[in-house]
Amino acid sequence: MACKLSHRLLAAALCGMAGLTSAQSWPTKNVTIVVPFPAGGTTDVLARAISTKLSAAIGQPVIVDNKPGAGATLGAAQVAKASADGHILLMGAVHHTVATSVYKNLQYSFEKDFAPITTIALVPNVLVVNSNAPYNSVNELLAAGRAAPEKLSYGSNGNGTAQHMIGTQFQIETGVKVLHVPYKGSAPLTTDLLGGQVVMSFDTITPVLPFIKEGKLKALAVTTAKRSATLPNVPTMQEAGIPNIAIGTWFGLLAPAATPKGVVARLNAEVVKIINSPEFKKQMLDIGAEPIGNKPEEMARQIKDETEKFAQLVKVGKVTLD
Repeated sequence: MACKLSHRLLAAALCGMAGLTSAQSWPTKNVTIVVPFPAGGTTDVLARAISTKLSAAIGQPVIVDNKPGAGATLGAAQVAKASADGHILLMGAVHHTVATSVYKNLQYSFEKDFAPITTIALVPNVLVVNSNAPYNSVNELLAAGRAAPEKLSYGSNGNGTAQHMIGTQFQIETGVKVLHVPYKGSAPLTTDLLGGQVVMSFDTITPVLPFIKEGKLKALAVTTAKRSATLPNVPTMQEAGIPNIAIGTWFGLLAPAATPKGVVARLNAEVVKIINSPEFKKQMLDIGAEPIGNKPEEMARQIKDETEKFAQLVKVGKVTLD
């Protein structure tokens, strides 16, 4: 028995030393952050905000690689199958916890095939309409929707994204039917919103904030439980009379599941240091984001909780995708 125990202790020690060695030697080449959306959206903005500072911290270039498509699942699938050596990462988001329930043939498990590193930020979503639209409040928008059923349309960042789910819950809570128009990301969505091709969106604050400030879009409500510090005069959905909607969009870094724990710990330490810096906090405030910077196990719990929450919403809303 003592012999077997000593073998197990030796194996554990060797495993720990291997992880430490991996962390000490990492990185040996460029690090790539895969962004599963086109350039210009919040996911992309956050990845680029982290990449420059992380590159300086680890002494290797950190490259942002945009791989949009299928509600952010194409980029995630690429990272899930990649070499687990800490040189390829995913800028994940709340959308991936939705995809688990809505895509029947998902090529990966978001909970099992990824190693969480840290949640970078939470960004409130905001209900916006074109400045030329005749609605100045949520009540006026709902009145128009009830007067002309299914004439309203909302754009999202794609099927199975948080924006899709917010639109789904919006319809459940209000009883107003709204046509869902999926896009491949915030940039093409915002272009059509400005052009009047869709009536409204529930996008994150970041991509629409400049147009709200310029008066080209009107913000009617934020979808989080509390008001946004960036848009303090915009009511929450609950304040606007729609209960139960309290959804924001979080973004965070993940690695393939088998990435050495020492490398994950090193990444967590470096990225959290960046998130807690005054410069980064100011940068996040400017784009309407709330910096987080939690531990890998805390992010793992967050993913589990969000996956369960959206599974219930998908069931109630009868959302199905191929």
